Amino acid sequence: MADSSLIFHYFSHQRSLFKTFFFIPTTLALITTLFILFNISTTSHFFFTHHQQQFTRFVYPKHSPSPPHNVSNDTHLFLDLPRGGGGGSVSVSQRSVGYHLGSPGNYMNNKEVFHDRDIFLEDYKQMNRSFRIYVYPHKRNDPFASVLLPVNFEPGGNYASESYFKRVLMKSHFITKDPNKADLFFLPFSIARLRHEPGIGAEGIKDFIQHYILNISRKYSYWNRTGGADHFYVACHSIGRSAMDKAWTVKFNAIQVVCSSSYFLSGYISHKDASLPQIWPRQKDPPNLASSKRKKLAFFAGSINSPVREKLIQYWRNDSEIYAHFGRLTTPYADELLGSKFCLHVKGFEVNTARIADSLYYGCVPVIIANHYDLPFADVLNWKSFSIVVATLDIPLLKKILKEINSDKYLLLQSNVMKVRKHFQWHLLPVDYDAFYMVMYELWLRRSSLRVQLSSSIDSH
Repeated sequence: MADSSLIFHYFSHQRSLFKTFFFIPTTLALITTLFILFNISTTSHFFFTHHQQQFTRFVYPKHSPSPPHNVSNDTHLFLDLPRGGGGGSVSVSQRSVGYHLGSPGNYMNNKEVFHDRDIFLEDYKQMNRSFRIYVYPHKRNDPFASVLLPVNFEPGGNYASESYFKRVLMKSHFITKDPNKADLFFLPFSIARLRHEPGIGAEGIKDFIQHYILNISRKYSYWNRTGGADHFYVACHSIGRSAMDKAWTVKFNAIQVVCSSSYFLSGYISHKDASLPQIWPRQKDPPNLASSKRKKLAFFAGSINSPVREKLIQYWRNDSEIYAHFGRLTTPYADELLGSKFCLHVKGFEVNTARIADSLYYGCVPVIIANHYDLPFADVLNWKSFSIVVATLDIPLLKKILKEINSDKYLLLQSNVMKVRKHFQWHLLPVDYDAFYMVMYELWLRRSSLRVQLSSSIDSH
């Protein structure tokens, strides 16, 4: 009996030890988990709100001054700013209600169109003072002068952004004749014009680019010293995506400023490359922009050239509030945009179309239905403040999503549309903060990004 009591006491003691052994690490694990969760909740705002500032500073060269943090309210009212190109001034923006200049993390306020306008303004001034571009020289009697030189007429049409940028750049104060003073080097070939160049055409673009890079790398030392990391080209037609297939160093090392800016494409690298806004050029403002009555909930018109558009038409073609059209419109396009609260940008062959710029021009809040689209000027502009992004899977919920936006929220979105529309307009004589200057700013941000030099043998395969 005593033996059985001892055995019972032994196992009872062991069970108690086991419980204690199990309880202590479990308790420690629980306390550690709670501590980690508390840490995340208190620090995630810090990391998130400083993301934009961190990226901006990463691309500053060592000799550039850091943007000031303590800026007085009188310094950046942003109402009447000096013109970067010299002379004159232009009204840029109005502060929205409830925003406090100098407050920490102000760029996370979705009421504001800029992530951080103080940093942007300071950087913008620095860019205008110091940023320089060298363009590889070509003469009028060059066999491919029409491809390499800027056009001598006012660009128009769907892919005008490419020609506008080059024409304006060549006459700007950013150009330097001394390559030793250049921050970046411009590869001036035009993808849009190569498509129609006799003897080249769409099929010959890859060979042209390959030979062009080979020629400048033999004639000049600038490409070879960085592997093209401080070079850039501009293209708006989607064929530019495959134009570099025989010049891999251009695709993976040079800065690609392209309209077809999709995260989904292997050849496009966000933060190395930049999104060029596709803009159909228009002059002046619509005559009835301020007084237009926006009675329709949403509007879309375009060809059915993608599964995304097919899905949109399938769900909303016969709806009484969402006007989704394909084929030729029976009413003026401008009237439809002016009469709609929301205007739909829906992915076609590519993520980009001119519809975002169309929407902004006519004061309509853009609804972006294009997965993986690296939106233009996203390093600077807070797209959540003036647009709605809808995943393609949520097309059946489109009306519900738009109806849930109350009147106050819509008025704020529409007010911000009117503030940002100037950034999506081209001018032959550039105006401060227009599309040209915004593209230049995106290039300025990328001027000192470090990229790995690839072996020259890659381009020979």
